[in-house]
Amino acid sequence: MGREDSHYRPEGVDGRKFSSPGSGGATGRVPVPDAQFPRAPGDPGRRPDAGSAPVGRANPQRYGPEPVGRARPEQFGGRAEPQPYGGGQVRWPDQDGPGGGGPVGRAAPPAAPEPPPARRRRRLPLAVLASVLVVVLAAVGLAVVRPGPVAGWLGSAATAPAASAEAPEPDPSAVLAGPDPNAPVPSADGVRAALDPLVRAAALGDRVNVSVADVTTGKALYGSGQDAPTVPASVTKLATAVTVLAARGPAYRIPTRAVAGATPGEVVIVGGGDPTLAVDKNGFYPGAARLDDLAGQVRKALGGTAPTRVTVDSSLFSGPVYEPGWDADIPTGGFGAAITALMTDGARRDAEAARKNFDDTHGAAERVSQPDLTAGRQFAQLLGLSGDAAEVKRGTAPAAGASAAAGAPAPGTELGKVSSLPMVRLVDLMISDSDNVIAETLARQVAVARSKPASFAGGAAATDAVIGELGLPADEISLADGSGLSRTNRISPSLLTDLITLAGNGSHPELAAIFGGLPVGGWSGTLDDRYQAAVTKAGAGVVRAKTGTLSRVNAIAGLVTTAGGRLLTFAVLTDQAPEGTLDETRQALDRITSALAACGCR
Repeated sequence: MGREDSHYRPEGVDGRKFSSPGSGGATGRVPVPDAQFPRAPGDPGRRPDAGSAPVGRANPQRYGPEPVGRARPEQFGGRAEPQPYGGGQVRWPDQDGPGGGGPVGRAAPPAAPEPPPARRRRRLPLAVLASVLVVVLAAVGLAVVRPGPVAGWLGSAATAPAASAEAPEPDPSAVLAGPDPNAPVPSADGVRAALDPLVRAAALGDRVNVSVADVTTGKALYGSGQDAPTVPASVTKLATAVTVLAARGPAYRIPTRAVAGATPGEVVIVGGGDPTLAVDKNGFYPGAARLDDLAGQVRKALGGTAPTRVTVDSSLFSGPVYEPGWDADIPTGGFGAAITALMTDGARRDAEAARKNFDDTHGAAERVSQPDLTAGRQFAQLLGLSGDAAEVKRGTAPAAGASAAAGAPAPGTELGKVSSLPMVRLVDLMISDSDNVIAETLARQVAVARSKPASFAGGAAATDAVIGELGLPADEISLADGSGLSRTNRISPSLLTDLITLAGNGSHPELAAIFGGLPVGGWSGTLDDRYQAAVTKAGAGVVRAKTGTLSRVNAIAGLVTTAGGRLLTFAVLTDQAPEGTLDETRQALDRITSALAACGCR
């Protein structure tokens, strides 16, 4: 079994080598709420105008009278009011405090022998990812040639590292074949004949909701419960990706700043929400901004003033650091973390070990419980502070303009700044590795861009607002987080295909960046070991999709090129799958998408 997304635990692997004294995984201990919302009179399974209206302007039925994403969260089992950082009714283990320094989640060995390590994933370097992005953009009708939009988003050649003396890497071969612009559009009847028997597979459970559409025209080709709000799991990241690209743009970089504090020698490090920030060259995320670079800038800016202490300003993010609706084992299960505006390496305790063991642990890694203070201590050490001087506290950066002591920078003066990878790369990482921490921080970037609190609730409200700005039915989404770890999230399959269509039809070139990180069937990411069986081989190499997995929840949404050369988008979500049938459920999902790949459906 290959790497899973979200935090599903494969059979025989307790927490993917990270056990916990709680539930031991997403075992269904928290029941999936009933997702049947009130609907207007009429056919509950289809939009009144499905197949004819422009995407996102189909007079969608509302799922409730209140604004989605903010009102009545208790309706879905969530909490109406978030708890403040450091307080609230849910207390998580303090890994950094007294008595909490031991490894997290190693209290008990796995209950059964571990399966053989997963087949090593083919991790694509930056150059290959950029090239694959160009291939996919071309496939959806966007002519992108360097230098152009992609070159601008990734940065100019002038700022790139000097070329090595090694021979240049050959151009990668195309992963997805480009569609024939003259290919016939499958008929709705043809698609229905191909999919109806597969949608009724027992392994999909009692409720499977499906939407299929043509990317070029936006025409709906198939729907079965396509407007029904469904638990999406990590497919939620597609909504996060589209909205952050719309709100921030593909070239935006998240800053981490250092400013002079109120007293001479005090340095305030101000978190901007970059989850990939590294301590040094041994960071988890290749090419990330680094604290040692920031420390060098600070020492130069201080001149003859010696650093005396470090204060951490992580006030950009507000509210709880863990979403109240998450399963109790997520903080210690290796796939979630406390979400703070300052952190290094996605809050991983040992970035180098996490990078080396990524395939064996399926991406799980021990996380620190107070990422902002951990990053502050790392920064203090880089500034040469030790002992009591290396201890840090939280505070806020002083406003610029105050008078300065002789020879020292004025309080609030910027001493240095480093910037994250461009947003297009952060989105790639979030989608390709199903990185929950990146997802939560990007949702907060949407909130900041729309002047809303940078919290779980604020990110959900801002996502809702941006989807509406894009002309899509915002009443078909209700989120509690940006990663999909929450079981209270709801997205309709038709909204997912609307989002993908909008990103792929050429009307919003900046949104096409979501395609660069999508896993490819039988090749990469969470699809690397799928589409191997004879009944699903047709999807290998031509299905490119985001997956979602929680216990009893399985989803897949993305793109497929048909045998006739037509590019389609699909979303298949089931949130009542039988227990203990993960492999069978996934193959049932793969058979649906493979049928689209093999289908002329005329």
